[in-house]
Amino acid sequence: MRVLISLVVAAVSWAGEYSPLRQVHTGNVGRLRQAWVYRTGESLAALPGGGRAPAFEATAVYAHGLLYVSSPFGKVVALEPDSGKVRWERQLEINRKGNYGDFASRGVAVWKDRIFVATIDAKLVALDALTGAPSAGFVVPDLRHGLVRGPEYDGEYEQTSPPAVIGDLVITGSAIADNHRADSPTGEVRAWDARTGRLVWTWHPTDGKTGGANAWSLIRVDAARGLVFVPTGSASPDYFGGGRPGDNRWANSVVALEAKTGKLLWGFQTVHHDIWDYDVASPPELYTVKGRVAVAVGSKTGHVFLLDRATGKPLFPVEERAVPRTELEAASPTQPFPTRPPSLVPQRFEAANAACAEWAAKLRNEGVFTPPSVQGSLILPGNIGGLHWGGLAWSPEENLLVAPVNNLPAVIRLIPRAEFSKEKGRRLQGVEMTGQRGAAFGMSRELMRGPDGLPCGKGPHGSLVAVDTVSGEIRWSTPLVSINLGGPLATAGGLVFLGATLDPFLKAFETKTGREVWRGKLPASARSTPMSFAHKGKQYVVIAAGGHDPSLGPLDNAVVAFALDE
Repeated sequence: MRVLISLVVAAVSWAGEYSPLRQVHTGNVGRLRQAWVYRTGESLAALPGGGRAPAFEATAVYAHGLLYVSSPFGKVVALEPDSGKVRWERQLEINRKGNYGDFASRGVAVWKDRIFVATIDAKLVALDALTGAPSAGFVVPDLRHGLVRGPEYDGEYEQTSPPAVIGDLVITGSAIADNHRADSPTGEVRAWDARTGRLVWTWHPTDGKTGGANAWSLIRVDAARGLVFVPTGSASPDYFGGGRPGDNRWANSVVALEAKTGKLLWGFQTVHHDIWDYDVASPPELYTVKGRVAVAVGSKTGHVFLLDRATGKPLFPVEERAVPRTELEAASPTQPFPTRPPSLVPQRFEAANAACAEWAAKLRNEGVFTPPSVQGSLILPGNIGGLHWGGLAWSPEENLLVAPVNNLPAVIRLIPRAEFSKEKGRRLQGVEMTGQRGAAFGMSRELMRGPDGLPCGKGPHGSLVAVDTVSGEIRWSTPLVSINLGGPLATAGGLVFLGATLDPFLKAFETKTGREVWRGKLPASARSTPMSFAHKGKQYVVIAAGGHDPSLGPLDNAVVAFALDE
């Protein structure tokens, strides 16, 4: 369970959104060259508190003629857009001993003359946009306070995504550690006065008895209509819901809230009573098709639901279909399936080799929504997801939604409470075990890899997929060189830019066909989302290149800008 800008800002593009810039286009993209590189200078090694190593995943924001970037360690920098030189930097103090499950900062938000930063240790800070000094009069208590149920340890409740801004409100979700306990912290979404930090409203995704259901991905806003669109994650714990009967609404959903009051206007649940960790990890994507305002919701299942933005009603029929049953709890007998578009990833397993087929034969394997089991269940898509936190890009010229997806089977096994301590003592490399305290079962999970270390399913393991929003069909699907984490950016120049894969390149694809037309070398792979802006008449494309994991290639803390050569 993880976890824009109301100011008039020239040509800002956020994760998954559309840029109207067209100076760089399909005819000249081959002339893109590196313009500058900035490095934060911070180490990405794991910290003493344990948990995951920090990940440099920020998407820069352009405003006031400056480029703003944040790091997981609480550093905020304002850069000169045409050189990458530092105009100012501010080091926020964070708790470096927290056991952070997802140690990242995906960027900042801008409101008038302020920069808002949500730090990994759950602080909300306002800085002067021109100087970096703390903004006078803005005070928000520790975001861990005021919850129905708060965290037990430092790092159980985090902030990894930037807040959303609409009108005079700053809106925060949260990232909550997976599977530590059944009664995990609650996932309230809260709105704060942008001037003072006063709490204005709170929206509760569940009844308060169930934990999680938190909004760790990016919250989207429709300023013209006064709407806030919240993607929610799984109720806790992920893999056994015996203590949280029912559909667990509004977990695994997109909800539309009235911005001024936080009142729920409508909600759409993508997975009922989730026992697969199938969060709505993708930010809701706002788009317009044939004059109708809509919102696209991507799920880890691989499904994309296309909804009317005002009512939440599906634009194409959604069917409730029977899914495999479990004897361990009262799981939902049906799940929602969109009739269009089809799933963007395979939902039935095909083994890549004989060893993988032999392993699969020992597991419960009944396709998508196979429930977790004591014997072990093959889950496809796995917990990383078909659609992940990188989200979708929108091209109004082509009426296309474009998303990077993964095809990564996982193995989930439920461990009876009485056996968990013994099992954990035999923990194997590559297998994650958590107690799900308060539930009848602990769990183990691992990515399903063959003897060669590659995912066990038939490739491609990652793809870039385009959905036609008029017909609801898949227009094209382009294989990627590897699995991917990071988002796409579509531009009016007929291009989709994507880092995300394990190789150290930023790539450009032709929006109409999905054909790769350019790649620019990076110092490390880019587990992030690019953005584009125009400064003094020149268009730049910028991406954070931090690497994915030490075992998968070099790490770095670089921000790299590209522009057309002269």
